Amino acid sequence: MNPILLLLFILCSVFATLSHATTAYPSIPGTTPVDVSAGAPTALIPPRREVYGNGRIFDISHRYSPDMPAFDSVDGVGQFMWLPNSMKNGSIANNSEMKLPAHTGTHVDAPGHVFDHYFDAGFDVDTLDLDVLNGAALLVDVPRDKNITAEVMEGLHIPKGVSRVLFRTLNTDR
Repeated sequence: MNPILLLLFILCSVFATLSHATTAYPSIPGTTPVDVSAGAPTALIPPRREVYGNGRIFDISHRYSPDMPAFDSVDGVGQFMWLPNSMKNGSIANNSEMKLPAHTGTHVDAPGHVFDHYFDAGFDVDTLDLDVLNGAALLVDVPRDKNITAEVMEGLHIPKGVSRVLFRTLNTDR
């Protein structure tokens, strides 16, 4: 066989195989698969998922943005991500850096956040039991003109025995 034809055959086979393997993420039921091949006709838009495990898990996280609320700031978080190494500038990979206060966006407070002796003992968020953080939860609306204080908590009338509470606050609406 002619070596040029053989090379052409191999290249066509490789490209045909790659066209079926370019979707980097598995399809999500009920969504359109994302074509990430170099010749894709439209701009790439990553899929955003909010429901996982056929409805067993709901992602309630807010996406970060420079103007999102931040503790003790009226201006929001500001710039929080940098790309010091970029493939566009000759780096072999994109390397981002991120800096955020711990009380930004959707978060959980560590026991040491409100009890100084827990803070001194090292009770950080990585010491929390994930079983406590996952499961059915009561969603409570906090009055939009209030902070969550002991007085506000009493007024929310959370039933005894509730294991998990999610608070919908003014920040939830932003």
